[in-house]
Amino acid sequence: QVQLVESGGGLVQAGGSLRLSCTASGRISSITDIGWYRQAPGNQRELVARLISSTTTTYYYTDAVKGRFIISRDNAKNTLYLQMNNLKPEDTAIYYCHIIGSTKWTQGTQVTVSS
Repeated sequence: QVQLVESGGGLVQAGGSLRLSCTASGRISSITDIGWYRQAPGNQRELVARLISSTTTTYYYTDAVKGRFIISRDNAKNTLYLQMNNLKPEDTAIYYCHIIGSTKWTQGTQVTVSS
């Protein structure tokens, strides 16, 4: 089974940007449905962005991040990205790269946005 490891989290001021990376141990191009989730303290884990690839590629974003976050994939590097722009304090959470439908969760990476 492909293993995923996130990186790129950190502390940033409101209005700033971060790019999260999710590197796969195998061919990430073989994963047809993958996304980024986040979980803030006291909240349920939520799907933030999703990439579904078949004959075409479909993107999904939760309303709270539309126009600010971009999910993308570099198959040559076996890496999934989440570009996060114009960050807000409410974006503070642990972010997880996740294969949709999998029962296995990664450790995640912490994103903290200060006001």
